[in-house]
Amino acid sequence: MKVVDWTIKIWPKFMTIGPSIPSKFLDKRLKDDEDYGAAQFKTNEKCMEWLNDKPKGSVVYVSFGSMVSLDEEQIQELAYGLRDSGSYFLWVVRASEETKLPKDFEKESKKSLVVTWCSQLKVLAHEAIGCFVTHCGWNSTLEALSLGVPTIAIPQWSDQRTNAKFIADVWKMGIRAPIDEKQIVRQDKFKDCIMEIMEGEKGKEIKSNATQWKTLAVGAFGEHGSSQKNIIEFVTSLINVVH
Repeated sequence: MKVVDWTIKIWPKFMTIGPSIPSKFLDKRLKDDEDYGAAQFKTNEKCMEWLNDKPKGSVVYVSFGSMVSLDEEQIQELAYGLRDSGSYFLWVVRASEETKLPKDFEKESKKSLVVTWCSQLKVLAHEAIGCFVTHCGWNSTLEALSLGVPTIAIPQWSDQRTNAKFIADVWKMGIRAPIDEKQIVRQDKFKDCIMEIMEGEKGKEIKSNATQWKTLAVGAFGEHGSSQKNIIEFVTSLINVVH
């Protein structure tokens, strides 16, 4: 709100709209509004079927988006950290990255599902998800914030580091995974982050904060929220200009 108030002083007609998440996942007024309208792939039903029989809040969801390419050392450290955490995990690993996984990793990890793609919104909205491991791209950050999912931040470049700062220190809905001198998140540190969110005392506070942010997002997006109010005001101002 400080940023909004400051901006309005410079541009009095400045209006905020959002979060720009499909209605089905927020206020649910538009049942068919369930994606961004430009999905490249069909929904992977295997992901949803796998999640459906998992306990509430028991699954760690891992995805680094469509552009980030982690080196083999980092992927293997994450793989072993996930395995050692003892949690169920759903990991999106692009086909081009699969060779970087430890040999027979999925076969040896009894509580895992590794896929090349899934519908992230549907996954994050699923009650089985207890934690989201992300590169902190803005879309992923906004989705986690709006859907109230506790987050482990592993940023790589650009605005991702700023987004990670907000996740961990401003919104307090996640943890930023520590890196070593080689800029690698090691398996033991990664495992500790997972267990902190899934089982630790700090995790309880993070979950509570994440739920509060979800409530605010739904309120802003809802029928009487700031987003709709500002859209109506904006459209009305255009109509008045035309007439």
